[in-house]
Amino acid sequence: MAAKTLLINGTMVSAREGETILEAARDAGVKIPTLCHLDGLSDVGACRLCLVEVGGRLRPACTTTVSEGMDVHTHTDALKAYRRQIIELLFAERGHVCAVCVASGHCELQDMAVTLGMDHVRYAYLAPTCSVDISHERFGLDHNRCILCSRCVRACDEVEGVHTWDIAGRGTSARVITDMNQPWGESETCTACGKCLLACPTGALFKRGATVAEMEHAPARIAMIVESRRVRG
Repeated sequence: MAAKTLLINGTMVSAREGETILEAARDAGVKIPTLCHLDGLSDVGACRLCLVEVGGRLRPACTTTVSEGMDVHTHTDALKAYRRQIIELLFAERGHVCAVCVASGHCELQDMAVTLGMDHVRYAYLAPTCSVDISHERFGLDHNRCILCSRCVRACDEVEGVHTWDIAGRGTSARVITDMNQPWGESETCTACGKCLLACPTGALFKRGATVAEMEHAPARIAMIVESRRVRG
């Protein structure tokens, strides 16, 4: 496979043909923030946190493949401002009250806010009335915590192979749904495998009975499952 040579923040690096900017940057020790990306799953460029500058244009690093001579900048002042703005908008869109969240202290959104220096939100909170679905005998879904990263959708489809989850609606009305927008506990396709919980970056998906700060996700297990299947053939 042919190698590609490109610049990342002024440093020349080599990358494999077909590799994404995100992969090439990580191989070179450059960390680009993400929320919708999860190793083992396909990339969809949903969160836009991984935006980088390529030739003066913004490109999502997780879905943009490398090319010969590409000049990539990953942490300009403008990009830092965009990323903080994205996190603020995510907090403003739903009801992310960390003090009462089951995933507090184990939440990727919370960690990202700290990493990006978000100490307040400059936008008006939408404060929508979002439901909590605890119809499933083992798990629950809190739409107030969902950031629509679609990691649960992709884990269910690509790893478990049942596609119980999907996203319905547009804009601020968008919601993750099970089957044809029925209660999770009434789903005829859900296998109760829990892979959606492993993939979730926030407290949106949780084990029933979990209380504040008790819910720890294990997203790295998704990649382990995928790699184990690949090795076994």
